[in-house]
Amino acid sequence: MATWGYGNDNGPATWVKSFPVAAGTRQSPIDIVPTAAKCDTKLTENPLTVNYSPEPAMELCNPGLSVKANIKSKSVIKGGPLEGEYKLEQFHLHWGSADKQGSEHTLNGKMFPAELHLVHYNATKYSSFGEAVDKPDGLAVFGIFLKISDKPHQGLKSLTDVLSEVQYKDKSINIKQEYNPVCLLPDNINKYWTYLGSLTTPPLCESVTWIVFEEPIEVSEDQMKAFRALCCGECGSAPIVDNYRPPLPLGNRQLRASFQ
Repeated sequence: MATWGYGNDNGPATWVKSFPVAAGTRQSPIDIVPTAAKCDTKLTENPLTVNYSPEPAMELCNPGLSVKANIKSKSVIKGGPLEGEYKLEQFHLHWGSADKQGSEHTLNGKMFPAELHLVHYNATKYSSFGEAVDKPDGLAVFGIFLKISDKPHQGLKSLTDVLSEVQYKDKSINIKQEYNPVCLLPDNINKYWTYLGSLTTPPLCESVTWIVFEEPIEVSEDQMKAFRALCCGECGSAPIVDNYRPPLPLGNRQLRASFQ
């Protein structure tokens, strides 16, 4: 099995050797240039709808290159650019070693300190994430920028408070209190950009309808430090930082906006 990461020897520039689709025309992330986006009234005529459910004993784990929460309850989204109902499978984050970098998508060339991805699969057409992952209409991912604030993000606090328990690779815990991922969304989910793209990590399947919200969520510096304290291996291993793929060309794809 091919190994990959974010270092000089196994980072994004090398992924194409093991995953030729990395050179495809539908790769993610991209640099979002709002003036180049086309406002599409169809997106507002069929509003994006989020129906997330509370998750009892949600599993939080450290796979070694990020932190991930696995979802078992029936949390679904529909509308907007999507046909059918998409079920939330997991969410994870990408972040930088400093506040000037970390997000995968950029906005007019600007990076944010981190980016949250909520990953859904097309439950109308496919029976599982595994079946949907390589289909052109298989996945839908919410992209949410994080920016630094004086106050901690309350929705993330339940997670950042216990990150020390999953500091090392392959560690996992179950969150004690019920957790509804809706607390992670920005206040305004009606304003977003959407385009057809890919997973941003191998296998880089070109199967994602991206929905990137205009409004970021705000996190404290201490919360960012908690992410940066996670390790990519066992005790004494390097911290997980700069786990992002740089933007790829939009090419002939259309970037649509739900707002003017």
